[in-house]
Amino acid sequence: QVQPVESGGGSVQPGGSLRLSCVASGSTKSFACMGWFRQAPGKEREQVVVVYRTSGSTFYSDSAKGRFTASQDNAKNTLTLEMNNLKPEDTRMNYCATAVDCLDGSMLGRRTWGQGTKVTVSS
Repeated sequence: QVQPVESGGGSVQPGGSLRLSCVASGSTKSFACMGWFRQAPGKEREQVVVVYRTSGSTFYSDSAKGRFTASQDNAKNTLTLEMNNLKPEDTRMNYCATAVDCLDGSMLGRRTWGQGTKVTVSS
């Protein structure tokens, strides 16, 4: 598997929106799920959403429900995250990952991480 590539980060005012994209190569057998994670300075990385590649089943964290929407492209190589009503506490790095083992909406074992994309929400 090649490293996932994230894009779409940037700076917005509170209440604004951003669309993040993650692109990964490979066949439908190369990974079972793809997801977005976020990490604030000094904090542990936390899961935002995971999408199963073959079924499209989507699992949101509590922090994402109601504000963020994940979608998978037709080739199932891209995962987009629409982020709405952004708040200052959303300021952090966002990382994409793929995994070959996924269960109950979570990734198991080894993950392949992207380099991350920065989201900044301020006035």
